[in-house]
Amino acid sequence: MGGMASTSLATRIPDLGRPSRLASRSVADTPYADALARYAARDTVRLNVPGHSADSEAAPRLADYFGDDLLRKDVPPLLTGLDNGAGNPLAASLRLAAEAWGARRTWFLTNGASQANRIAALALGAFRDADAPVVAQRSAHSSFSDGVILGGLSPRFITPSIDGWFGINHGVSPAALRDALGHHERSKGVYLVSPSYFGAVADVAALAEIAHEAGAPLVVDAAWGAHFGFHEELPENPLRLGADLVVSSTHKLGGSLTQSAMLHLGDGPFGDELELLVERAFKLAQSTSESSLLLASLDVARAELQDGRDRIAAAIAAADELRDRIRRGGRFRIVSDTFDRFDDIVAADPLRVSIDVGSGGVHGPTARELLMDRDGIYLEIATETCVVAVVAPGVIPDAARVVDALHALPISIHSAAVGEAVGATGALPEPGELAMLPRDAFFRPTEVVPIDEAVGRVSADALAAYPPGIPNVFPGEVITAELVRFLQHVAATPGGYVRGAADPTLATLSVVSR
Repeated sequence: MGGMASTSLATRIPDLGRPSRLASRSVADTPYADALARYAARDTVRLNVPGHSADSEAAPRLADYFGDDLLRKDVPPLLTGLDNGAGNPLAASLRLAAEAWGARRTWFLTNGASQANRIAALALGAFRDADAPVVAQRSAHSSFSDGVILGGLSPRFITPSIDGWFGINHGVSPAALRDALGHHERSKGVYLVSPSYFGAVADVAALAEIAHEAGAPLVVDAAWGAHFGFHEELPENPLRLGADLVVSSTHKLGGSLTQSAMLHLGDGPFGDELELLVERAFKLAQSTSESSLLLASLDVARAELQDGRDRIAAAIAAADELRDRIRRGGRFRIVSDTFDRFDDIVAADPLRVSIDVGSGGVHGPTARELLMDRDGIYLEIATETCVVAVVAPGVIPDAARVVDALHALPISIHSAAVGEAVGATGALPEPGELAMLPRDAFFRPTEVVPIDEAVGRVSADALAAYPPGIPNVFPGEVITAELVRFLQHVAATPGGYVRGAADPTLATLSVVSR
């Protein structure tokens, strides 16, 4: 994270209900990206970092691999005319992004939505009573568990709805949130996920209302919903439904470069308190050498979404065609066709095509690996029974090629056997008792023990079966025999591993010393 001390990358925007100095700007404007291009085109002698100095003779391999233009646009922070000084282009781009998502304030992040989750947790840790818990969805991304440790939070978990056949979880219903909040006199906040990895969308408006009635801000991890709200056939973005803080993994379906993201603050009842805390947490978490390339990609991606209605419509139509071809083929089913069985799901992301390959006798991770290696078709994720295709705005995949490759997959297991396997391990196992605060467990003296001897001990690590990165064990929780079996099973599947385990073979686990 070296480099010069950075000024804030987040700038408070004017009241969105009033005309502002941005009123004359077009949604297609990209102030920071344009300024970066102008800077790159200048005839300069670069005697500053980065060390390649945009000089193809000094860095011939780098220039040959990436091209001269990229090197010229790779610049350090705090340059006048880019991100330094009043009214700079980066500040203008941040205001445009805030307006696009209906935010009070937006931060550009260069370490992904994982960074946004950690910032949110740090902010909640300083919000209100030190001992008040945070009510959180159990299926939160593993980066939120990192934030729980960093922020010294005391989590109280809500179990999302579970689909036993597919071995996947969805969201939290308003009734479940109301019940969970009823067990606590006061909460620091509520942390929920919408949409899910599989495109399930929760009733954010109702959830926000319930959280606010309890005096708690609602943080929504909408990492997979950066595109929401930019087309009438897409679900609305959570900020416009009442969420107070929204995590947006813009590089996923928003179109920016990998590792870039945004964090949006709403203008709700907790805006004043949260703004200061989020800004302070942002300064702790953001690199002082943030990538100009990632920042510019966020600026461009926002403009693409705002004037990308036709591209989004084309992608929706393409995803619909892919689903229809799969249904007509008869061998496989579409996961979202079953969403109406769950009261927490109010909509589905049309750009996610979740395919039940188990019904066609194919093991999910095996299908994903074969499609990549044999057919050059790359899918996003696999579970025991499912694979998920992501159709980004403007992308029109060759649906016939995808369906033909699916139907060419060999039967690797009978569907009944798949169901039996998922019934045993697919649904998330019950967590162990929280014996101490996650932060305390994480930083206490530890010992490494054989995995069988870890049963009944307090975990020192956050352990998350990957994909999809859901924490199954938090530091401070007791490790159970059921959890051990589940983690071993996932680690043994093609492409599966357990994030957070010090021993990738899972022969041993780290526990709190007695």
